[in-house]
Amino acid sequence: MSVVKSTLSDEARGIVGNALQGALVDLVDLSLVAKQVHWNVVGPRFRSVHLQLDEVVASARTHMDTVAERAAAIGVSPDGRAATVSKTSGINEVQDGWIKDGDVVRAMVNALGAVIGRMRERIIATDEPDPVTQDILIGLTADLEKHHWMFQAEAH
Repeated sequence: MSVVKSTLSDEARGIVGNALQGALVDLVDLSLVAKQVHWNVVGPRFRSVHLQLDEVVASARTHMDTVAERAAAIGVSPDGRAATVSKTSGINEVQDGWIKDGDVVRAMVNALGAVIGRMRERIIATDEPDPVTQDILIGLTADLEKHHWMFQAEAH
């Protein structure tokens, strides 16, 4: 059932809805992973890494709201429930407990890289059916790539 009617065809709405749902899940999980390591980072670069993680969380939260609202606008009910995120995220699980700053940086490089790869697939998938959604995905991917670059620079 869709309460909201879209100007997109059913086929286009299906493709775009899947892309937006996948993006939402990855962004929710990225924010959770970044917060988890944010709370547990230790080491000589604690403060800089801790603050950098807050920037990733803020970006992910902003973008996940935009993505979820875009899905709703085209008549697709967004699903950010924990069980859905756990089942469908493309991010590897991070270790529990205290995590050395270097390990946090590597975990974020990997998490961001995984999300960016999946976002690029969604950018391609939404090119024809919905350039509006594609534009949203392009913008958020650029933002994630900036964070990815910064963590990679931190790793060396």
